[in-house]
Amino acid sequence: MDLVQKIIERAKSNKQRIVLPEATEERTLRAADRVLAEDVADLILIGNPDEIHSLAEQWGLKNIDKATLIDPENNPKSEEYAQLLTELRKKKGMTIEKARELVKNPLYLGCMIIKTEGADGQISGALSTTGDTLRPALQIIKCAPGISCVSGAMLLITDKAQYGEEGILVMGDVAVTPMPDASQLAQIAVCTAQTAKSVAGFEEPRVAMLSFSTKGSASHEVVDKVVEATRLAKEMAPDLQIDGELQADASLVPTVGEKKAPGSKIAGHANVLVVPCLEVGNISYKLVERLGGATALGPILQGIARPVNDLSRGCSVDDIYKMVAITACQAMDAKK
Repeated sequence: MDLVQKIIERAKSNKQRIVLPEATEERTLRAADRVLAEDVADLILIGNPDEIHSLAEQWGLKNIDKATLIDPENNPKSEEYAQLLTELRKKKGMTIEKARELVKNPLYLGCMIIKTEGADGQISGALSTTGDTLRPALQIIKCAPGISCVSGAMLLITDKAQYGEEGILVMGDVAVTPMPDASQLAQIAVCTAQTAKSVAGFEEPRVAMLSFSTKGSASHEVVDKVVEATRLAKEMAPDLQIDGELQADASLVPTVGEKKAPGSKIAGHANVLVVPCLEVGNISYKLVERLGGATALGPILQGIARPVNDLSRGCSVDDIYKMVAITACQAMDAKK
């Protein structure tokens, strides 16, 4: 069974309630129909119910009636949500009038449903920007305890079984924080290891903090940041297997790891790669994908108290379907 199928089976084993706030968008509705048909998750679709039913009929979708439909313009809980949003954001100047408008916005409404424990996660981005997806999540759901920055992990699935976890690696941050400081980089490391467990199913994440230096082979302030981030990550998660700074080859290839970092339990055996900045992560995974033939799955947002994931506006039906399963796996872990 490949990794994607394992993720889907894990989602099916403990169904979570996932919000799709862009429910009248064609790819989203088609993906919802497949999710419901295959019993991957329980779905909450936000949009005008008449329009959703009409579109489902037009596109021959037979399973949409299995979802819970919520009309943002005629929602019996609107005032309750508006009052709560006003309280949550009063220090930022939120008024009840503004809150009443915002809870009609599907992205805000979905996050309010999660905040009041009516759902376990949300996915948007087929129509919305990353900023529009993240803003209500950070304002309403907020970051997980001990975390102050959001990041994005990518699953890299390769045919090189000698690397990572039978050819599978998890890389972060590839999507959100452009230039993390040492504290943020430590958080990214801990969150990426958690994603490796909850989504990729790694029993034992082994985290390499990547740099252009291995164990002092070069001297530079950006190397110092990685060293400090490694120290902070160990403080945050004392049981986490992590080492740095390590070059990429020293992280993945046992013979190189033994030569460059003798005595390291991570060198040559890493299955989680944490890059020093977003620029490196984004470039790296795309090169591995295009030149190395890897399958890149994600990005998977991490660091939010309950999972809220962002899609590319160029996403496919299959992308959305898989992200529902991924979000469900994250939601299970968030409840622990």
